Amino acid sequence: MRRAMTRFDFSIHARDGKARTGTIRMMRGEIRTPAFMPVGTAATVKAMKPADVRATGADIILGNTYHLMLRPGDERMARLGGLHRFMGWDRPILTDSGGYQVMSLSDLTRVTEEGVRFASHLDGSRHLLTPERSMEIQRNLGSDIVMAFDECTAFPAPHAAAAKSMEMSMRWAKRSRGGFDGHEHAGRAALFGIQQGSMFEDLRRASSQALTEIGFDGYAIGGLAVGEGQAQMFDVLDYAPGLLPEDRPRYLMGVGKPDDIVGAVQRGIDMFDCVLPTRSGRNGQAFTHDGPINLRNARFAEDTGPLDPDCACPVCRGWSRAYVHHLIRSGEILGAMLMTEHNLAFYQQLMAGLRQAIAEGRLETFARAFVGRYRARASAP
Repeated sequence: MRRAMTRFDFSIHARDGKARTGTIRMMRGEIRTPAFMPVGTAATVKAMKPADVRATGADIILGNTYHLMLRPGDERMARLGGLHRFMGWDRPILTDSGGYQVMSLSDLTRVTEEGVRFASHLDGSRHLLTPERSMEIQRNLGSDIVMAFDECTAFPAPHAAAAKSMEMSMRWAKRSRGGFDGHEHAGRAALFGIQQGSMFEDLRRASSQALTEIGFDGYAIGGLAVGEGQAQMFDVLDYAPGLLPEDRPRYLMGVGKPDDIVGAVQRGIDMFDCVLPTRSGRNGQAFTHDGPINLRNARFAEDTGPLDPDCACPVCRGWSRAYVHHLIRSGEILGAMLMTEHNLAFYQQLMAGLRQAIAEGRLETFARAFVGRYRARASAP
């Protein structure tokens, strides 16, 4: 594949309301937006080979700083030539900063101005993760889009606690910028800042101003998809993307269900990641245009139809619901593989549909039809 020499460039091709469709250009390839990034936590998108992930339509995947620093270790990864070579994915990779996993997975976490001290969930070993160390790990991994290190604010949080957390994250964002700059890696990678502020508009406004003053290639909206529910998330998204620089990509971290994504795109979001399509697939849930279905259910035992009649993926063209049901009930590995492949393909088909609808100025019609059909079964008597 011929590589561009552009470190990072974001161009918007069309708008429809607040929604945008465009292209991020990086040295390892282009990313069509709105984009969904499959999650490759431990140097693998679970149950998928990299070529098969690409075949679903993914332009970029996400890697996990916390997991990879613990195993196999970021320094070992660097000696092995970086994450791309290690896992066999030659396109862009975004790595999260590790902040969320440190707070949610590790034991005996202690947060100070310096960083986060924690015990590994694998073997209990003690570690200190700071903004500077997070930048070093992501540099060793060879990440294309590096995320600033931030604190994941607990939910729900009173205003004072959310303000204190956000303000520290902004100080950490400045330290992340300092830790990223000045290295050879910075000449071929991008750095994103993360807006925080919980459910409070004044805090998200202050966070956005602080981030903009530091200056980043793109901006994430953090602190959502933490249990607040779709209505409250959309309330924040009604204003939060507009607080960020208009000419930079906006990334909603950890989202989400298909109807979450559609609503977020309508509110101006350009990038998404979520474990849902892969994790749900391994647990027997398939996403379809008519809503999610549980293939463990006995009603699929003799169903000769595809997972989704309107999906063009190889799984839907090749195998029946009855066969996938059998695999899942039997605990066969192929069941997880086929379900994951379908779910990722479904998500990428949704993103392609959103991009086309924005380009053609019919997003509202597309969104109404998609969400209406997707939710119809759940609301049926």
